[in-house]
Amino acid sequence: MAMAASPRILSTVLVLFVSSLIWGSCEAAAAGDGRRRLAMLPPRGWNSYDSFSWTIDEAAFLHNAQIMADKLLPHGYQYAVIDFLWYRKNVNGAGEDSYGFDSVDQWGRPFPDPERFPSSAGGEGFKHVADKVHAMGLKFGIHLMNGISTQAVNASTPILDVDTGKAYVEDGRQWTASDIGLTHRTCAWMSNGFMSVNTDAGAGRAFLRSLYQQYADWGVDFVKVDCIFGTDYSPKEIMAVSETLKELERPVILSISPGTEVTPALAENITQHVDMFRITGDDWDSWKDVRPHFDVARSFADANKIGATGLQGRSWPDLDMLPFGRLTDAGVNQGPHRSTNLTFDEQLTQMLLWSMAKSPLMFGGDLRHLNDGTFNLITHPTLLKINHHTKNNMEFGYIQSERTSESDEQSGRSDLTNNGGPVLGLATCNDKSTGGWHSSSKDHICRGFGIQNDNASFCMSKAKLLPTSDGVTISSEEDQAKFHLVGIDNNDGCLDASVSPMFSACEQHSKQVWELTENGQLKSSYSGLCATLKSSKEGESETTGARAWTATGDKGEIYLAFFNLDIASRKIAVRVPDLEKVAGRKLARKHLCTCTEVWSGKSRSLMKGDISAVVSSHGSILFEIQC
Repeated sequence: MAMAASPRILSTVLVLFVSSLIWGSCEAAAAGDGRRRLAMLPPRGWNSYDSFSWTIDEAAFLHNAQIMADKLLPHGYQYAVIDFLWYRKNVNGAGEDSYGFDSVDQWGRPFPDPERFPSSAGGEGFKHVADKVHAMGLKFGIHLMNGISTQAVNASTPILDVDTGKAYVEDGRQWTASDIGLTHRTCAWMSNGFMSVNTDAGAGRAFLRSLYQQYADWGVDFVKVDCIFGTDYSPKEIMAVSETLKELERPVILSISPGTEVTPALAENITQHVDMFRITGDDWDSWKDVRPHFDVARSFADANKIGATGLQGRSWPDLDMLPFGRLTDAGVNQGPHRSTNLTFDEQLTQMLLWSMAKSPLMFGGDLRHLNDGTFNLITHPTLLKINHHTKNNMEFGYIQSERTSESDEQSGRSDLTNNGGPVLGLATCNDKSTGGWHSSSKDHICRGFGIQNDNASFCMSKAKLLPTSDGVTISSEEDQAKFHLVGIDNNDGCLDASVSPMFSACEQHSKQVWELTENGQLKSSYSGLCATLKSSKEGESETTGARAWTATGDKGEIYLAFFNLDIASRKIAVRVPDLEKVAGRKLARKHLCTCTEVWSGKSRSLMKGDISAVVSSHGSILFEIQC
């Protein structure tokens, strides 16, 4: 016979039940808050690419990680990241875009090459490497190519359903990699390696869940997803990856790449879904690579994208790695074998700009050869303080500068020749600069360029669109309007949406397929971005001469940085009244405000009415003003 519960018992049960709900929700909220605060500051770490290309192995990685833990972790460098192709066999014939050399499991997911990473044998993946990295007090990261392996698609591997532990079934049939791989969207610069996934299909989303759940099970804290941004722009896939990461119990930082041709408009609807986003192409150790970062960094600061809302707290425009110390070369099957080509002044300038722009700081040199000069540079306390604990970081336009010497011939430097020719680029199609293209004849596509946009005309020849290896055909009426474009002299190759400059050898790939829209835009079939054109002289003043940046510290101190982009020494000056407009307060107050030149430690007077210094070619100077 059932007995009725007493009111007191019911009351107690109800209180316990409600309390458990509240406690559970509080725990969930606390966990959520923890995740949302994971990227509140620009991440710092070490990445293997600049020093090892794709040839890093377990022993070399763990050696670098241990040095990082010993020397750099006290300075906030915490992410140890293995860059691309950790799943590729390092044997004859293997390279950046080779086919058939990747380790892929039964579910179509890459796993570490067991020859290079012995602890991964037996299906362990990176679990043991991650455990060792975590034991050092560090966090573990890996590079990923967007989408799914071409090997998996060609093998029609089944897709793992993480809920059942079995092959994914929908609509009464088992789905495979060949059902979700988008063969018309292979990665432009690794077309033999990976292709996009159909995230509209349940099977596509199931594949992403199985992929990232595996990485979480290994203990991965950071993923750098490549071939998904910039000229490889794929917003639907970025959001799909972001949503997949949100579902994991383990919080994972999301970094996206590449950054070629990225603008604030391109990043507008993306930044809230990621933690780091590259805004430049690969930055190697040459001044011609460093110099364009000044314009890009300014545009993202002006657009208020520094520290905007992100996936795990905030999102950070990423100026790429710091190529200092012992390095390798791009695209080679070789580890560190040379020293950086940047002068010390150029390295200091790069580190200062990265700090003032609050870029993530990912060191790229081989830490086994870290010398005192490089260590002191990347751990400079004032620069690290600026990188993490300042606000209102922006370029300061009120400067005066003039040359104080002829070009530095002894340094061997020379500026790139600027003949005012056309410069092609890419932008989102809602950008006004993408218009103006027209068909001047049956076979030519043209656009005016120059300061007035009509000073000269640039034309390309239309070429017949052949069926492409990645699925773009001319079978439909829509595709009949698409074409390849080649230089008028036929020596430049085909217009290519994935490289810069934008001509490369003609291929059967959608990255070289274009269409002329009714709005006069030249639209890429690969990325959905539109071509721009301007005279190289339009940007001449932007990438030479002098620059200045300002930032405000968490205790009210003002940081003022001078940069000399010229090949000759320049005197750079800022009027104190102009600086006061940015600071929002009076600075020229005797005995109340001090100005210190950080590199030398020398004091400067603010009562003279200006702050000035002679800055060497490609050099920089930093001032700290305290009141």
